[in-house]
Amino acid sequence: MKKSLLAGLMMMVGLTGSSLAQSAEQLSIIPYPKEVTLQSGHFQLAPGTPIVATTAGARKSAELFNQFLFSQQGFTLPIRQMPVPGKSILLEEDDQSSGDESYLLDISTDQIRIDGKQAGIFYGLQTLLQLMENRDGQVVVPSALIKDAPAFGYRGLMLDVSRHFFSTDQIKKILDLMAYFKFNRMHWHLTEDQGWRLEIKKYPKLTQVSAWRDSTIIGQYYDFKPFIYDGKPHGGYYTQDEAREIVRYAAERHITVIPEIELPGHSSAVLAAYPELGSFEVKDGKALPGSIAAKNDKGEPYDNDLSTDVPGYWGVHYNIYGPTEKAFRFLEDVLTEVMDIFPSEYIHIGGDEVPKDHWITSDIAQKVIKKEKLADEHELQSFFIRRIEKFLNKNGRKLIGWDEILEGGLAPNATVMSWRGEKGGIEAAKMGHDVIMTPNSHLYFDHYQAADKSTEPLAIGGFLPLEKVYSYTPIPESLTADEQKHVLGVQANLWTEYIPTNNKMEYFLFPRALALAEVAWKSKDEKNYAAFTQHRLPKRLAELEQQKVFFRIPEAEVRISRDLASGRHLVQIVPFVANSEVFYTVDGHKADQTATRYTGPFLAPIPGEGQGSMTLRYTIVTPGGRSSNEFKNEITLP
Repeated sequence: MKKSLLAGLMMMVGLTGSSLAQSAEQLSIIPYPKEVTLQSGHFQLAPGTPIVATTAGARKSAELFNQFLFSQQGFTLPIRQMPVPGKSILLEEDDQSSGDESYLLDISTDQIRIDGKQAGIFYGLQTLLQLMENRDGQVVVPSALIKDAPAFGYRGLMLDVSRHFFSTDQIKKILDLMAYFKFNRMHWHLTEDQGWRLEIKKYPKLTQVSAWRDSTIIGQYYDFKPFIYDGKPHGGYYTQDEAREIVRYAAERHITVIPEIELPGHSSAVLAAYPELGSFEVKDGKALPGSIAAKNDKGEPYDNDLSTDVPGYWGVHYNIYGPTEKAFRFLEDVLTEVMDIFPSEYIHIGGDEVPKDHWITSDIAQKVIKKEKLADEHELQSFFIRRIEKFLNKNGRKLIGWDEILEGGLAPNATVMSWRGEKGGIEAAKMGHDVIMTPNSHLYFDHYQAADKSTEPLAIGGFLPLEKVYSYTPIPESLTADEQKHVLGVQANLWTEYIPTNNKMEYFLFPRALALAEVAWKSKDEKNYAAFTQHRLPKRLAELEQQKVFFRIPEAEVRISRDLASGRHLVQIVPFVANSEVFYTVDGHKADQTATRYTGPFLAPIPGEGQGSMTLRYTIVTPGGRSSNEFKNEITLP
């Protein structure tokens, strides 16, 4: 347990001064609850205040709560199994089942009561932690009645650890933050062309060979031709015991870990260790080109790159599993060990970005197409995935795949993760299949966070600001009411081609993950971006800084009004990190901490003849001393 992180999950010291929030809408809770009624007074938490938890699940949540409290305040609360007279925190678990995530949180001046099932109790405590403030050395909570439940049952984040490997400590840190903001699924992308990250005891070369690459390209994919490499070996893997520990740690926080084992494409790392699993014959450890010489519709030969190294460059690679009994046996062996580690109902098999070049030129693949009476290589992919789904279903599991698994016919019980926009998800829902919405337009967190990419760290491309994430609605209007029931929820994906460090991972996740938390928890009509940024985000971001979470400092809200006395524009800069400072210039020159310190709304300059605008440049400095990027706004002059 990372006590330094857990401590800050409840730290509210100095974030908004000493006064409690005066209205329900000003309570800083993310995701904001469904119903909030603010009441008079407050509950004062002190050493000796008992937590009454009558079930094992409630006691586990109480134990986690105590760890937060001890890390921050230096004391814990006694946990009792029977009600006691006087002030208390009463956890009323009404069922041993953990399926229902709703809860009721009733805070009066002499008791805090949380009603719900296991997950509901846990989420009620997370809300309680966010409500705590330290006032004059006393931990206090405003009296309120909160009734809450999520809009979606699937609320996920995907972490790619294959392009770049991250330690178990970092994964646990992200899990802590996910739990705090009420996410309940971590999709763990464990295999890729550039690295295999899970110990499989039956196939030791997956960790001896496939988990390591000799070098990695520097810069963006298109920066240098040919590629320039850093010359540094990169890799790593999780032992089965480490993976089980992650599963256990997540489960305590009511997060299910869904593993992804990519197939039939994105398999270069595997084929570097076991080339015989591809579509061609192997001699002396090397795959031989196919016997079929075919050309595409441009008259060009298909790619027969049979590289046997784990690649250190990105992009879609041509290596692909062969549709052979040897490959199927390997995958079934791997999935057997995976299922033993991960109790998740779902197993993700990828299925995306599968070039068919090797199958087109493979005598082995073409024989399978003919034998199974398949129309083409797309149907061969469907045949491949159906074979794997049958194996998973036989073992009591369900298959999830990216929306490419629709090509050639969808496996009977598959769930579709729609990433290429919403089209695949809509098509699958209309066919009666369950869907998880994760469109790259709104939920690919590896995209840039500013329109001016030169001001941002290197990313894969795209532009995904905070407001666009918040604007997303997982339910497409084109679906009928019955079809909408197949949309299980929503997930954001963090691909890590250009994310090699912990700080950069956190920079790309936060604060966009906080916007996603409300997308996943609240219905379209319940969301309010202005309230999110003005009342909830500032305190939570200041808290994240205390947690040493390296979030991106977002642009401030720049408000322009007309000063009636002078007729000039009045400029107001409202940062979204509580208690931060702003330094600005209006002459077009660089803004840093040598510039004018913002102390309140100011009058825009008097324009010269023919001047129609001014450039406002500003930077934000957080309470912890971090400086934001420099931001620019063009302001029209009167």
